[in-house]
Amino acid sequence: MKDKVMNRWSTYEPFYIELGDKKVADIVITNHARFRWSDRVENTDARIEDICAYLWDCLKKGQIEPYYRNEQDVYLVEGDLVMVAEFARMENETDIAGNPLHKMIIVTFLGKMSETIELRDLKSYYSWLRHSRRMTLIKNSRKRR
Repeated sequence: MKDKVMNRWSTYEPFYIELGDKKVADIVITNHARFRWSDRVENTDARIEDICAYLWDCLKKGQIEPYYRNEQDVYLVEGDLVMVAEFARMENETDIAGNPLHKMIIVTFLGKMSETIELRDLKSYYSWLRHSRRMTLIKNSRKRR
């Protein structure tokens, strides 16, 4: 993403974009995230380049923000799309001041809050999932005895 030439002669897109305390210089989409994109965001078979370009534009416009203030894993895109991302430090890459640059690794897309109401409060949703799975395991273990 960082070397993409813009329309005007001899100009380039920003080398990095700040997201919280990270300086994002590249976006990586995992295979799982690509499959989740086609399942939960768009029903078409999207290319990784298209997803990266969309996320890079959202980063430039400041439309990606943390889902919770203290959390660094879950992010909200355009106030609707919920995604899980990790950051990895890029080797031998620094900004002009010598600060490290990061890769934003998209782990998965959880879906859109406008379509999946449970995503509006992730903490209670995940605690409900853990509880329901635990109860299913307990119930299945009773059957085996």
